[in-house]
Amino acid sequence: MTAQPKRPITEQEYMQFERESTAKHEYYGGRIYAMTGASGVHNLIAGNTLAALHGQLRRRPCQISPSDMQVKIQKTGLHTYPDLVICCGEPQFTDAALDTLLNPLVLIEILSPSTERYDRGMKFQHYRTIATLQDYILIAQDDYYIEYYSRQDNGQWLLQEATGIEAQIDIPSIGSTLSLADVYEKVHIMSENLRLSREIPPE
Repeated sequence: MTAQPKRPITEQEYMQFERESTAKHEYYGGRIYAMTGASGVHNLIAGNTLAALHGQLRRRPCQISPSDMQVKIQKTGLHTYPDLVICCGEPQFTDAALDTLLNPLVLIEILSPSTERYDRGMKFQHYRTIATLQDYILIAQDDYYIEYYSRQDNGQWLLQEATGIEAQIDIPSIGSTLSLADVYEKVHIMSENLRLSREIPPE
């Protein structure tokens, strides 16, 4: 994402600007940041994941929303658009527009080269301050690979990894299971070892 060359603006000014905009922007520290567009693979993975979880949640008091749902992190002031948002129980919004959620239970991001460092680092730091958040899930585009972070009773976050098309993750907070076969349906991965080969330098 790139910073817009504008003076620092208030949150109220940002919300008015964002609701009139045809593009999505994050807001933090008085500035707005344009968000990059998603690839076809990104959108396919997001759609597959939404479909897989929606079918399991439809008869439970939970809602899953795509990236049009904005989330505000109250402790830090960041406004952002996770790729998928799950809220259970009564949703809390910033105002009557009902487009900015305050109490997500599960957040899901699909990693891309332009956002991977941000999603793993600073963005996750912001997300961890959300009192209601129990799970943070990162889905790779270039490999059959999911990272699943779950908040423990002591406040620490436990990382679990799922690798390979036959793997799956259990998400106890929403009583659901997410299989990589569903997530990557119709997604062509050149090599299951692509991530590993990229991270290990040649001898």
